[in-house]
Amino acid sequence: MRQTLQSHISQESVKPGFLHAAPCDGPAARNWYAVYTHTRHEKACEKQLAQRGVEVFLPTYSQERTWKNRQHVNIRLPLFTSYLFVRIADRERSKVLGAPRVLRVLGNAHGPEPVPEAAIELLRGAQFRDRIVPSSEMDVGQKVRIHSGALQGLQGVLVRKKNRLWFVLSIELINQRAMVEVQAHEIEAVPA
Repeated sequence: MRQTLQSHISQESVKPGFLHAAPCDGPAARNWYAVYTHTRHEKACEKQLAQRGVEVFLPTYSQERTWKNRQHVNIRLPLFTSYLFVRIADRERSKVLGAPRVLRVLGNAHGPEPVPEAAIELLRGAQFRDRIVPSSEMDVGQKVRIHSGALQGLQGVLVRKKNRLWFVLSIELINQRAMVEVQAHEIEAVPA
């Protein structure tokens, strides 16, 4: 049951700067959940979960590194340190929790809490793969809404970095942020 980005985002489900998800109906419904892992074991967990038949997604970004021999290489690093995402039904949680280096599925006192499909679609989108980087802190800036394109309806904070405009997406459940580069014509100010 794949939802489109536009149909999932509504005024009621998005509060400025944050995304929330409502669980799909039924016990066999599959939702995206955030999984907390041991630090620097995200790729190993991804491999273990995939071998167990779990749909897993580890968002990454590209970073150029210079080795001691002055060789420049581009490497892919996890976008959110110690986090990855799985798409499972409630009855499949044991597959995830039984994997080595997996600490827990994030949620609240009532159980695991789904991550919005829209946030996962943003992170998985090929058009943003090379334009997304981690955001370590929330810079104070103008609240904006994306009014056109694949991210239409998302609200967040606009920041400027290296003379480019970046949209900061906050995923409240894991208290993490990511930035995606946007064009000025794709955004509009959100009234205060």
